[in-house]
Order: sequence, then C-alpha cells, then structure tokens
Amino acid sequence: IETDMVSGKWIECCNKMDLVIVPSEHSKEMFVKKDKGTEGFAQATVDMIVDLNARMKGGYGFENIAESMGFETYTFTEEDYKYFGHPDAQKGGNLKFTTSRFPATFRVLGQHYNYTENYYIIGALCYESLITTHPVTLEYIPSLASHWKLSEDKMTFYFRIDPDARWSDGQEVTADDVVASYDIRMDETILFPSTQVTYGKIQRPEAVSKYIVKVKSNTLNWRNMLYFGGMNILPEHYLKDLDGTAYLEEYNFKLLPGTGPYVIKDEDIVNQESYTVTRRDNWWREDHRTQKYMYNFDKVTISVVKDNPALQFEKLKKGEADAIVIRKPSIWVDETDFEAANKGWVQKRRVYSNVPAGTWGYAFNMRKWPFDNKQVRYAFSYLYDREKFNKEILYNEYTLQNSLYSGSEYENPNNNKFEFNPAKAVELLKEAGYVNRNDRGFLVHKDTKKELSFTIEVMKPVEYRVTPMQQILKEYGIDMQIKFVDSTTRWKNLMDRNFTVDFQGWGGLVYPNPETSFKSSLADQKNNNNVSGLKSERIDALLPLYDTEFDHARRVEIIQEIDGIVSDIHPSAWGLSREPPARLLFWDKFGYPDYMLTKYGGRFEDILYHWWFDSEKDSTLQNAMKNDQSLPLGDVEHTFWKDL
Repeated sequence: IETDMVSGKWIECCNKMDLVIVPSEHSKEMFVKKDKGTEGFAQATVDMIVDLNARMKGGYGFENIAESMGFETYTFTEEDYKYFGHPDAQKGGNLKFTTSRFPATFRVLGQHYNYTENYYIIGALCYESLITTHPVTLEYIPSLASHWKLSEDKMTFYFRIDPDARWSDGQEVTADDVVASYDIRMDETILFPSTQVTYGKIQRPEAVSKYIVKVKSNTLNWRNMLYFGGMNILPEHYLKDLDGTAYLEEYNFKLLPGTGPYVIKDEDIVNQESYTVTRRDNWWREDHRTQKYMYNFDKVTISVVKDNPALQFEKLKKGEADAIVIRKPSIWVDETDFEAANKGWVQKRRVYSNVPAGTWGYAFNMRKWPFDNKQVRYAFSYLYDREKFNKEILYNEYTLQNSLYSGSEYENPNNNKFEFNPAKAVELLKEAGYVNRNDRGFLVHKDTKKELSFTIEVMKPVEYRVTPMQQILKEYGIDMQIKFVDSTTRWKNLMDRNFTVDFQGWGGLVYPNPETSFKSSLADQKNNNNVSGLKSERIDALLPLYDTEFDHARRVEIIQEIDGIVSDIHPSAWGLSREPPARLLFWDKFGYPDYMLTKYGGRFEDILYHWWFDSEKDSTLQNAMKNDQSLPLGDVEHTFWKDL
C-alpha cells in the first residue's frame, strides 16, 4: 500500500473507519479491523484498502475525503446557476457571424497566437483549463480540476483532475497532460518569450498520482495559481512527440484534441475565408449544472470580411450574418434605421457591463527615430486632439484615457492628462532640434537636416481615426504618411518590431499584469507585448513586489506607481476608451439570459457561450417578414449589470 503522499491523513482516515495500522513483513503497512473479523474478513479489508488508496490518489470517491486532505472546491448555490446560461436554452442551429481577419494560427500558445479569436473562440470553445473564475464573484471554480489546495506558505498548490474528464479523442485527462502543457510553454522554440517569463516563476509540475498534480513556485506570487490554473491544457499523448518547433509547424492550422465543448475539423478550415466550430456530442461536462444550458449552437461559422466594417454590416442586413457588434459609431448612430431594424426583425442593444475599458491610441517604437526622443513623443501627444475627435468623428461614444488602467482604481491620478496644447508641442519640438521647415513645409532637424517624416501602417477601416491626426501633425510640420496593410501584415510587423508608430488597442484586465508589457528583458525581443521597448529599473524592481503582495490595497499602490512611471516615459499616446457598452445588432430569433453578456466579459463572444436559437421566436420572425409585420423593438439600453 502506497503511503508516501499524505501518510498522516491515511492514519486519520483509517481511525475514522475503525481501522488500525500494524506492520507487515510483506508490505509497508497493513490494515486490520479493531475487533477481529470473521472468515472472509481479509478480502473485505483488501477491497477497502484498495478503494481508499484510489480515493487518496484522486480517483472516484475523492470528494468524500478531499476536505480531510486539505483540498477545497466551490459549492454552487441556486443564485450562482443564474449566471451559467438559462434553463430555457435550446440546442441546435448554425450561428453565422463575420470577423475582420483570419487568425495567423489556430494554436492557443506560441508565436502569433495572441489574437482575440485565439483566446475567446478557439481557446474557450475547444480547450479547458484546470480552474476558471466565477463570472460574477471572480472566485475560483472547477473546470478540468474539481478540487485544489494551496499550502500555508502559498508556495505549493495541488490540483485534482476530475476522473470523468476526457479528450475529444476519448482518452482520459491525467496529471501527465498538465506536466506536458507546462513543458511546451517553457520550450523557447515556441517563439513567445513572455510565456517563459510567466511560467518560469513555477517549477516543473509533478504528477503525484494519475489525477493529482503538484506545483511549486520558485518565488512567492499571488498570480501563480491564477495563471497556472488558467492555462489551456493540451494532450500529453500528442505533445510527447513534439518539441516547440515541430508544434509550431504541425499545428499552425490544425488543432490538437481538446477537452472543450467544440472541435474544429480540418475540412472546416478554409484558409483566409472561414472556419467552423462544431459542438461535440460526447463532451464530458455537457450534463454539469453549470454547463448544460451553455454552448447551445450545433455549429458556429466565422466568415472573414477583411477590414471592411461596412460590408460586415451589409451582410447582417441581408441575413448572411445573425449578429454583429457595431464598432464604428457613425454606423450605429446614422445607419441603423434600415427597414429590418425599424420593424423589429433586427434588434438593437447597447449592453453595459463591468469589463475594464482598455484604450485605443498610438504606440511609439522607442527603439527607432524619431520616437526614441521623449520630447517628440510628448509633442505628438499634445497634438492629439482627442476631445475634438471624440465629438466630431466618434459621436461622443468614448471617454478620454490617460492610462492603461483608466477608470479603475489602478490608474495613477497624477498622470499627465496631455490636453490638446499646440504651443507646448512646438516648444518641445524646438527643444528636440526641430526649429525650421523645409520647402515641403515640414520640420527638419537643425543639425542632421533630417525631415520629421515617418510612416504608420493601418488597416483601411481605421483610416477615419488616423487621417484627422495626420492633418493636425501636418499643420505643425510633421509628416505622418499612412500606408494601408491588412491586419495580418500589420500584426506581424508589430510583433517583429518593424514599425515606427502603430494605432493600437489595449484591452483592459480585471487583474493587471504589467510584467508582460513593461519588463525590461522583453524590450529587445520579438513576439511579446512590450511593443514600445520600454525599460525601467524602477519598474523592474516593482514587478516582483507586485507579484508577492497578497494585500489588494498595496497591489493597487504598486500598480499606480508603475502607471505613473509609464506615463512619464510615455511609450504611447493613449487616446479614447476601447470598450464602450457593446453595441449589438441581431436578428430576433435568439434566446438569451437576463444578463445578455457576462459581467466581466461583456464581449460578442458571450453570444457563443450563453445564447441559443429560439424556435418560437424564429417562427414568429419568419411570419412577420413574410407578412410584412412589425415586432416589438425592445429597450435599446440594456443595463442589467449597472442596475444590479
């Protein structure tokens, strides 16, 4: 009988079962009943020991002894279940929607994987992590792991994998899969160095048993359990034959088996055109109370309309797409009064949530001229007339941002607001050596005679945001040439650091992670989020303090200091909020929970997880269209989370 794992708990459990432990010549320990049994007792004892041994190793029945072993789990209440779909949900149908780009890869880690689609469609639908967070309280809840344990010193944690968990090819999920998922992330040949920064804080996991994995931290870090528990788990029976290079090559547009509710079949990937995810009929969690009313569509087909929001909008109007998020304010304000919307066949909603705002703005490449000069970066920002742009071209749909953490407790209140100030910009440009203009009307450096001219690469749909900035810069002697590229080219150049300035969106995070964006060691490497090349000894000193601080109030203070330093160095000209309320248009054939979109998600992808085709609504819609009848419009402003 193996007793090495938690021998003290063995004794405790056996005492509770009216058993005692006595030495034996033939095994480490033998169990005997206190009152000597009758004939047949030996086999019954062996069966009991085998059962207890299996439970101790995480097998079936583990939940009955988990608490005595120090493991915990989340106990769901009826209130909790309200936020995991709706009991009226119906399964079936093919949801169709459009996107502006085709993923650079279908992998969920490694080079070029950090697309929104890889996180929220491929990752969330096809793969699972050990644990996830409650959609309202943000507490840990089970996923592949049913139970977890954190040591008193917070340096070691354990996960117990649910014995029911299965890969899409039918094989069991085991602790070996977790170890292999860590190993592939630590392989530098996956060409995504920030991954090694994140997981390098953790030692290689140990498969304690078939279902229990043990993880030790190299350094104390409150996020270790969050990130390790939240990483997508991949199958060891495939990874064992792959190194990072082979993984990148063989699985760029082909998926490893996953444990999630959907799969993507090879034949359903049409390169640069579309891909379809198909709901599994053998998903191991399909009957779990938190999952049975979610992931309702049989298929989800994503068609690519490259960098053309107007065409995406037309496809929605023609019924070639079932739903769309309107990101361009002028479309939302001026163009959503078409017949189907006016008659209620297409519903219109602004859905408010608690998702962190994020921001749009200009990222400077501080490794290259001219933005290696802080005065030039500041001058650019003083010429960024955000208030005017918001009013004249964005219909006041956004708010001005002065931080990556704007609107949250993490924002440093002393950050420079960079209000529009041409006089200040001209003064800074003179200090930088740009005094006189050439015969083209652009500034030239007094010593090098180099013209203050550079190129920005943007996608065509972004033109309306960038052109006004180009015009203002020209007025003050700066030549910003606009070059149109597709989204894939623009992203590759950004990751390769082959850019001068980039119009970019930064997503907001519930838990800030400044390390991956501002750690100095990432500044001169490709394929990570430190796109501007920021280096700061003080930030490098603060990062480990943030990682090891378990007091939330102190973590806020640390992020505020980091935010102030970043604002001063100014690697970016932050502009306007990225995430206003989600502006949705959808054909009135869906059912959805009262909240419509989740509290901290609030994104279009929530439709994939929580909505369903309602057969009664669809029939009503078809009859209304056939007979040219109107349907109720419904309230445009959806304020569930604000009201709550």
